[in-house]
Amino acid sequence: MKKNLTGDAKPAEWPVNPNTSKAAKRTAAQPDTTNAVPSGTVSRVIRRSKEQAPRHAASAAVAPVPGSALADAETGAATRRKPHRRRPTGRVTIADVAKHANVSPMTVSRALKNPAQVLPEARARVEAAVVALGYVPSHAARTLASARSRVVGVLVPSLTNAVFVETLAGIQDCLGAAGYQFLIGNTSYSSAKQTELLSMYLTHAPDGFLVTGIDESDAIRERLAAARVPVVHMYDLSRDPSEWTVGFSQQNAGYAITQYLLERGYRRPGFIAAQLDPRTMRRRTGFRRALRDAGLDPDLEVLTPEPSSVGLGTRLLVEMLERAPDCDAIFCNNDDLALGALFECQRLGIRVPDQLAIAGFNDLPSSAWSTPSITTVTTPRYQIGFQAAQMLLQILEGKTPKKNRIDLGFTLTPRQSA
Repeated sequence: MKKNLTGDAKPAEWPVNPNTSKAAKRTAAQPDTTNAVPSGTVSRVIRRSKEQAPRHAASAAVAPVPGSALADAETGAATRRKPHRRRPTGRVTIADVAKHANVSPMTVSRALKNPAQVLPEARARVEAAVVALGYVPSHAARTLASARSRVVGVLVPSLTNAVFVETLAGIQDCLGAAGYQFLIGNTSYSSAKQTELLSMYLTHAPDGFLVTGIDESDAIRERLAAARVPVVHMYDLSRDPSEWTVGFSQQNAGYAITQYLLERGYRRPGFIAAQLDPRTMRRRTGFRRALRDAGLDPDLEVLTPEPSSVGLGTRLLVEMLERAPDCDAIFCNNDDLALGALFECQRLGIRVPDQLAIAGFNDLPSSAWSTPSITTVTTPRYQIGFQAAQMLLQILEGKTPKKNRIDLGFTLTPRQSA
């Protein structure tokens, strides 16, 4: 197999999970017609006035005849050059950079994509020309040339929730180091919004998607299947061998924190939750299962679909105590609600944990700074983003990940509130 001198390797097909029978392959790349010469160009050149001839004579003297082989002194490779014509758009092109650096366009391309293939002196001239001219590589042109967009779509339910900010940091560190960009979509915990963003992002021909959760609608699944791009799901684990997932068991985490409260001697725990997304409801399932296993009432709960906040936690605590004055412990679906519940206890003169224990979820920084500090469940937010991105990169490189399901687990973090 001949080496591709331009550094553009043929894009590998992304693998289908060996446990599934459905094989999906990337569609063939379309030919790059970016440099096609418009019809009528030759006739326009012929009609130029004689006064303009000297202006083009110099460039004609140095430009090789189209189709002739030219040894590139900077790389030692044989290349073919086309006559340089400035485009009327005013945008700096790779040909402009090549002329400024006194190298071939091929050398410029190599210097930008595979610097090691270009001699240091020529590479320095190219870099200086890029800075001097303000050249910005055309992403669209690279996509046509390589059949890869090097863009990944990322869908998360919130951009203000610190949980997903840390996850995005992990994705950025992994994808950025590999030369990928990503489009971030805020679904606002809405399936309809997720479908809308997915449809919009597919027009950018992303190489793959990182999606929060495994609860996509049928419409979303159909769109993803039709797009034939790999998808890695974050934060939830699927038993479906055809799905790539990175996360932990939300239900087991809810069970573990509830069992911890029971082991500490609390017998009337309640559950307060907001947003009510699928991950919240799985934690609720774990809470109820732990109480049933202990032979206790699992129905002491206050739920609301409102967005979660510290302020909402104060209100939900009051509702819980009005409904069940004998409640002796509360498992809050997240640390924001737990912090709000703690503030309200302090305002009402309720001693924590002597009179009422409070437990949260996620282990946000505020849970360790409060007084008393909040017992919670620590979740691997950054690692979920980083390892999900790693898994996607493996798939895009044509490799099959060792596991289609990576369970990163969770950690109980006992503190002063319970």
